[in-house]
Amino acid sequence: MSFKYNYLVYIQFLGFRFHGWQKQSDVKTVHEMVDKTLSFVFKHQNFKTLGSGRTDSKVSASSYVFQLFIDEKIDQSSFMVNFNSNLPPDIKGVSIEEISSDFNLIQHPKIKEYLYLFSFGTKNHPFAAPYIIGVEEDLNIALMKQGAKLFEGEHFFHKYCTEPSANTIFKRTINCCEIVENDIYIANFFPEQSYCLRVKGNGFLRYQIRLMMGVLFKLGKGELDLEFIEQSLLEDNDRKPLRTIAPSSGLQLYDVTMLN
Repeated sequence: MSFKYNYLVYIQFLGFRFHGWQKQSDVKTVHEMVDKTLSFVFKHQNFKTLGSGRTDSKVSASSYVFQLFIDEKIDQSSFMVNFNSNLPPDIKGVSIEEISSDFNLIQHPKIKEYLYLFSFGTKNHPFAAPYIIGVEEDLNIALMKQGAKLFEGEHFFHKYCTEPSANTIFKRTINCCEIVENDIYIANFFPEQSYCLRVKGNGFLRYQIRLMMGVLFKLGKGELDLEFIEQSLLEDNDRKPLRTIAPSSGLQLYDVTMLN
């Protein structure tokens, strides 16, 4: 089915009560909630939405974009007001822009930036649970910072993927991978000191960043060393998937940058 008009819509969402973006049967997803809201705003269902990618259950997004296909031209100002008035409190529309009819959101080159928030040493306030993961053991942050840098560049991520398909491409490039102090999100119920893993690249495998974070947690606890990470990224790695996946609620899609 073809539509006359194409738009990109940017949103933010707190993912803690959702089973990711992608529609699934019998569970609540962000995509389902967005489409229900659009049906109410437009008073019909003659439209189509396409997300920029999947997100895991409980993962949030400070910047997520979906493509909207529709036969009617949208008054962008009034649309954003109506869209936000009818969305639930944990989803917010940020902006909308009209794009050409041949634009393909999935194939268009883009850079995604993810953050993974964590703290260590004590159990966090329960109110922090949707945003940040608390590791009760001590972590060697200096060593974890070294480990994070090993992921930068072009590597083979066979071990950092869950349930790949026959066509999965494991050779990936990570533009930036670093652990820094968290000065982006602050609340009086957050721990006094917290950190974030910051990762930027043009595409990621299923659970890749959470598996990377899981390895860095084990590194910080002294359960493995830097050589393990180096060996795990070589082309001739044993290709056995890693089993330690960091909890999902600490992860967020922080930014999506369209290239060209």
